[in-house]
Amino acid sequence: MKIEIFSDFTCPFCYIGKRELERAIDLAGYSGQVEIEYKAYQIGSETPKKDAPTLYEGMAAKYDSTIEEVKKITQDIAIRAEEVGLHYNFGDMKTAHTEKAHRLAKWTRQFDKELAYTEELMSGYFTEGKDLNDDMFLLEVIRNLDLDVEVAKDVLTSNDFSEALDKDRYDAQQLGVQSVPFFVFENRYGIKGAEPNEVFVRTLHQAAEIAGIQPVLKMVGDGEAICADGECKL
Repeated sequence: MKIEIFSDFTCPFCYIGKRELERAIDLAGYSGQVEIEYKAYQIGSETPKKDAPTLYEGMAAKYDSTIEEVKKITQDIAIRAEEVGLHYNFGDMKTAHTEKAHRLAKWTRQFDKELAYTEELMSGYFTEGKDLNDDMFLLEVIRNLDLDVEVAKDVLTSNDFSEALDKDRYDAQQLGVQSVPFFVFENRYGIKGAEPNEVFVRTLHQAAEIAGIQPVLKMVGDGEAICADGECKL
């Protein structure tokens, strides 16, 4: 089953939606049967690439709000994140221009490391306050993935994979994607936003029918109350 995810590394709902999808794949019994491809979708293309403002400052300026109003909004998002086991530290976050991070993601995909790269970037950004404008952090993630740091440096200092980002923007326009996260299942079903888990589970089953796959039996419980070979375990 193929799932395409339009997402940005600084989108708080994208990380929540990522977790909901992962949980749904496990619960629905499709682990190991899903191919996930991330599509770049920058939500802050006007954000400075250096000396970017804090997330609170950036949101306050963008929405003409006060810092206190922004803190209230992010508090509600943090509560939603906790529901899927994520602890957001909005006070430590800075805004970021994610073009380089997305180009590097395209490079990691050829080594089947895009999913791990995405997880490390989102975890670092939302839970540790890492700066996605900082090449050193991006390269630290590359090193943790056992990929060639020197080649990654060349990617960061060039325009490599810019065409891949252009292709993602074109695909988003063709599908009418105007916000993220946006999930496309088997090019047939779409989910907009970090919907509740049951929405993902239901859509996975629908897409599985198109893909011609069946869920794998998922064992639950400890198996202690059983009878076998003419004898019951008491």
